[in-house]
Amino acid sequence: MNFLALLAPILVLGVVVFVHELGHFLAAKAVGVYAPRFSLGWGKPILRFRRHGAETEYVISWLPLGGYVRMASRDDEAASMLEGGNETVAENAPHEPGWDNDSMVPHGPKPVPSDRWFESKPTWARVVILAAGVTMNAILTIVVSTGIFAVNGRQYLPAVVDSLVPGMPAAQAGLQHGDSIVSLNGTPIKSWSDMSAIVSGSAGTPVAFGVARGAERLTVTVVPQDTTAPNPVTGKAEHVGKVGAWPREKVSNEPVSFSEAVASGWRATWLMGGSVLGVLGGLLHGTVSVTTLGGPIAIARTSVAAAKTGLESLFTLIAFLSINLAVLNLLPVPILDGGQILVTIAEGVKGKPFSDRTKEWIMRAGLAVIGMLFVTVMFNDLKGLVTSFMK
Repeated sequence: MNFLALLAPILVLGVVVFVHELGHFLAAKAVGVYAPRFSLGWGKPILRFRRHGAETEYVISWLPLGGYVRMASRDDEAASMLEGGNETVAENAPHEPGWDNDSMVPHGPKPVPSDRWFESKPTWARVVILAAGVTMNAILTIVVSTGIFAVNGRQYLPAVVDSLVPGMPAAQAGLQHGDSIVSLNGTPIKSWSDMSAIVSGSAGTPVAFGVARGAERLTVTVVPQDTTAPNPVTGKAEHVGKVGAWPREKVSNEPVSFSEAVASGWRATWLMGGSVLGVLGGLLHGTVSVTTLGGPIAIARTSVAAAKTGLESLFTLIAFLSINLAVLNLLPVPILDGGQILVTIAEGVKGKPFSDRTKEWIMRAGLAVIGMLFVTVMFNDLKGLVTSFMK
């Protein structure tokens, strides 16, 4: 398990990034765009592999914070400098390792046909390429979540009362330690979350608790107390019902069929995606602090903690980070997939590409936003690291 904990950050980030870039790569290949490089990581390559005669070179680069698929473009030189170094043909290229006289630039002397440039493809094809990464991340989340449910079943906390808060509605109504809640208002329930969902939405309204107390079956009427509490995702204050009862902390597993596992995986993906959108909405409205955002160090620490807990926690983290990457990449920020999709569609509507100067300003704006975000999350990461060492 210690060995797994050491590999956890690489495994988690590697899988999520690989799947994202694989989406772009497969889509580019499908519509005929020349893709000379597939890289995990940014910057100078550490390891590289290319079969003789193949179009694509596969690379692991030194900065493990993402990855990219190099695609043929009329702006090849600028793009290659941004991603990891100039890949245009050098004067001594024939003497370089991996040089192939039968291949196209940058692996050989042959020019790339203009019909294989990214820009030469129709708008729909470029949008497909740009959206393929987030699509693959969403699929990964669904697949991993489905696998977790298929192997482990559906976990739930049984609706069994462990403790009661004196003076709160549950204690006043007569609920006791060990009571099993089998129904609410005549509707059968099994899990504590089922009970909490009904109670939370019933502030000030009487709720009939069907209770199994040993061999005895009885009905106890409880009026949930109207309480103001912050939403766990957005932080926004909401009115919820509370009865002052706590569950027995013993998780149960319920086997599910494959179709149920798929349905549960789909629901889990939507819930995780919704929670990411909730946090983004909270950031915009000021109800969620930027101090809650984490970066690479936070991901690494969380990965190690998940690995120490078990494989299920590790795969759950992979699923959650994958849908995070999907949602965040769809934000309308230049250089992110969402921003590039908007620019591509706008150019399609306009009927011609934006000028180089306009594209430069769009790129600068995107880099500024991403730069500020990176500084923020790294500050939070380092602050958390220092705080943990001082404890």
